[in-house]
Amino acid sequence: MNQDKPHVQFVDIDEDMAGQRIDNFLRNQLKQVPKSMIYRIVRKGEVRVNKKRIKPEYKLAAGDCVRIPPVHVPEQEQVAPVSTKLNQVAKLEHCIVYEDEHLLILNKPSGIAVHGGSGLKFGAIEAMRALRPEQKFLELVHRIDRDTSGLLLIAKKRSALRHLQAQFREKTVRKFYYALVAGEWLSKWRQVDAPLLKNEVNSIVRVNRQGKPSKTLFKVIEAFGKKATLLEASPVTGRTHQIRVHTQYQGHPIAWDDRYGDPRFDALVGPSGLNRLFLHAHRINFVHPATGESQTVDAPMDAMLQAALTYLR
Repeated sequence: MNQDKPHVQFVDIDEDMAGQRIDNFLRNQLKQVPKSMIYRIVRKGEVRVNKKRIKPEYKLAAGDCVRIPPVHVPEQEQVAPVSTKLNQVAKLEHCIVYEDEHLLILNKPSGIAVHGGSGLKFGAIEAMRALRPEQKFLELVHRIDRDTSGLLLIAKKRSALRHLQAQFREKTVRKFYYALVAGEWLSKWRQVDAPLLKNEVNSIVRVNRQGKPSKTLFKVIEAFGKKATLLEASPVTGRTHQIRVHTQYQGHPIAWDDRYGDPRFDALVGPSGLNRLFLHAHRINFVHPATGESQTVDAPMDAMLQAALTYLR
């Protein structure tokens, strides 16, 4: 058992700490505490902001005073530090496609979640923190699906995080994905505007009139007869699984999509060696938080995706 006696902490929030959700703040403050326990102490009201109970999505403001209760974690439940010797962790250092003093951008491989939780010991953000122990601040600006590869923005300063997240909220960030879909996508289908509803039990998303407004723009990049089409998809809104569900809704699911796909299409492209979701965030355009200038960053597809296209050609 851990012999260190936990104690109540009071943290005053300054301008640099403001703007983040209380659950993310606590995960940084209580690094060896499982996420489930953090949500438990918030839910039970043991965490207080200005002496009041709050919800996990509460956003901290400058001048807030956060009460962090004593948290005792048995050693067997403590979150083990991420080892930089793991292949999945070490290779992320080579996946950085852009970096300056304000942010870094990863070309995230498929199969790595953006953060740990739900049975995952670590994700891309925990791995980067392990690789950069001297970097005091590293936070995800946005998220992409575990099975999706491509561009992922990570802020190195609180000011950069606030600036970039504001752009995402205002929908001024442009993201472009490559998606290989089944069949012949008609060039006249330049957008899909269909509301999406997420089932909170199994996380399956469907088109539903009671869902949230969702819009994706599409452009045909390459057609492979009636077998398949390589699309560029640009989501206007940012719903869970949006591109995957919108292509399925049109009758053209993405290759190797284990939730919304078609096994017959997977079998068609399988001989190429493809065994992962063919969805890749290849380009992002945003305003740099320090210079105020428009910036575009690109990330190449991995060898497996390239091989699938070569096979179809």
